[in-house]
Amino acid sequence: MDTISLVTGLLAAQAGNVQTQIAATILKSNADAEKSAVLTLLGGAQQSSLANVGPGIGGNIDLSA
Repeated sequence: MDTISLVTGLLAAQAGNVQTQIAATILKSNADAEKSAVLTLLGGAQQSSLANVGPGIGGNIDLSA
């Protein structure tokens, strides 16, 4: 192989690596956004906001009676 072919192949491999890293970053960002949406829908995000309230406030209500 000549030098130009080797350099071209190396540059293509590096470009593919960069594209793979960008794709992984985007996938992680999407997964984090989905996790946040699910936690919001399930009400999991509210638990941390009840840290400074008094006892009996913000708890579950027994509706069986």
